[in-house]
Amino acid sequence: MGRAHVVVIPYPAQGHVLPLLSFSGYLAKQGILTTFVNTEFNHNCIINSLSNSSHVADGINLVSVSDGLEDSPEERNIPGKLSESVLRFMPTKVEELIERMIAGGTIISCVVADQSLGWAIGVAVKFGIRRATFCPAAAASMVLGFSIQKLIDDGLIDTDGTSSVNKTIQLSPGMPMMETDKFVWVCLKNRESQRNIFQLMLQNNETVELTDWFLCNSVYELETAAFGLYPHILPVGPIGLAHCFQEDSISTSLGSFLSQDRDCLDWLDRQIRGSVIYVAFGSYGVISNNQVDELATGLELTQRPVLWVTGPGGQQPIKLWSDRVKVVRWAPQREVLSCGAIGCFVSHCGWNSTLEGAQNGIPFLCIPYFADQFINKAYICDVWKTGLGFERDGRGEVLRLEVKKKIDEIMREDGEYKKRATIMKEIVMKSVAKDGVSYENLDKFVNWIKSQVK
Repeated sequence: MGRAHVVVIPYPAQGHVLPLLSFSGYLAKQGILTTFVNTEFNHNCIINSLSNSSHVADGINLVSVSDGLEDSPEERNIPGKLSESVLRFMPTKVEELIERMIAGGTIISCVVADQSLGWAIGVAVKFGIRRATFCPAAAASMVLGFSIQKLIDDGLIDTDGTSSVNKTIQLSPGMPMMETDKFVWVCLKNRESQRNIFQLMLQNNETVELTDWFLCNSVYELETAAFGLYPHILPVGPIGLAHCFQEDSISTSLGSFLSQDRDCLDWLDRQIRGSVIYVAFGSYGVISNNQVDELATGLELTQRPVLWVTGPGGQQPIKLWSDRVKVVRWAPQREVLSCGAIGCFVSHCGWNSTLEGAQNGIPFLCIPYFADQFINKAYICDVWKTGLGFERDGRGEVLRLEVKKKIDEIMREDGEYKKRATIMKEIVMKSVAKDGVSYENLDKFVNWIKSQVK
């Protein structure tokens, strides 16, 4: 009997590639071959970031397809161009890739598509291949997508996804509150991206009946209400914990588009336990220069050590000049958050960061900007109560005194936020331990995949 072979297709963005590559790592450890499909641009970023080796893991084959932007690389930075290529250009390229694999004798057991790529499920149907979707975001984000038609029927959004009224809603008791003008398809002020992402979500809903498995990188106990509303969504997270890909510096950086600065780990080892403020806003540079200055000044006022990740935009917090501060472009975040020195996480609240903070018992200070970050912030501040948001001024910015005030509150010695975050850590760790819900769901999926082998 041959080995099962799965094709994994992420949405071509850092926050999607990382968990889906972690998922591929888990499958590889179970003896399942994986072909991981990136765009050429992202594929090259990953290979270049692995300075020590181009080898990623036994059982994972990294391949690439064109996203249609190679001939005009400057277009890649134009808002809306990536989401347009994902919607209109990538489906044909992925279909051609699968056709070549089949022609070459590869028997594909299943296509695992990013939940935002409904068209990939359609491609799998065309070739008669089994299908699973993997949601790299919270189950609440998935439920919101499934609720689009009801939102239109209730007059809350127009048929193009634009909010008709500014209103705060709750899809089910126990779920986070959501503001209609901050739904996940809202991409700051970029209307073209909003339209494209909304169209992708509509496509996803059309392929629901064609999908065999709905996997979500979340924890049942963290989102009981969302999973209760749609029981066919199965939690399997945090997938980064489940696959235990923590054996060396190559494996922990696998999937990163940027080279990680590992010197910051040595710096953290010299700090007092629980004393460091970790600042990181993910792979999209959405924070203004003025906001950087206000945040940096507020951090300086706290007189606490700071590790600041500038991200690919490289906005330098120039007012952070003291020897208490370490500034890096990109960090090995999983290791940073697990080192013991981190006392709080100032974050944009991307779901990967949210889970990684939760699994390490770290309290949050939240500065969300777009997409699902507002849902995640509502979970942290209102549902789990493991963090705080910042009050913003009339321009939408967080001022320096507000920064100092909230950091002093969240890092108080009596530590109510830390206590709740520690309880959260225990819940998360149990989910991937033997007999945990995520463990059991992953086990069922792996057994199902292997049963497809003739």
